[in-house]
Amino acid sequence: QVQLVESGGGSVQVGGSVRISCAVSGYRWQSYCITWFRQAPGKEREGVAVIGGDDSTFYIGSVKGRFSVSRDSAKNTVYLNMNNLQPEDTAVYSCAFASSVLYVQYMPPVGLFEDWGQGTQVTVSS
Repeated sequence: QVQLVESGGGSVQVGGSVRISCAVSGYRWQSYCITWFRQAPGKEREGVAVIGGDDSTFYIGSVKGRFSVSRDSAKNTVYLNMNNLQPEDTAVYSCAFASSVLYVQYMPPVGLFEDWGQGTQVTVSS
């Protein structure tokens, strides 16, 4: 079973930046898809950024140009760099793993994700 551990969340002021990490273990190959989801209190979970097995990426409109997802294959870690953070970005951010997604041009269906991390809180205050 694949294990995902997020880290790096915290509190930041409006306009600030945070980088969160998703450490992947228990999978023998380096080609896999990771999607970053977030869930704010009282709101539905939404996927915000995805990196496919071929390192293609997709972002939803509200974070495009501000968030950047990347992979360090040597460390089996995927990062989400978040810039110009706004109060509406406050949420628990979780990563999800899919072994079958290679190229991404939109957010993959939730049913394709096999494993999930526990999440890390990001709070943006004014």
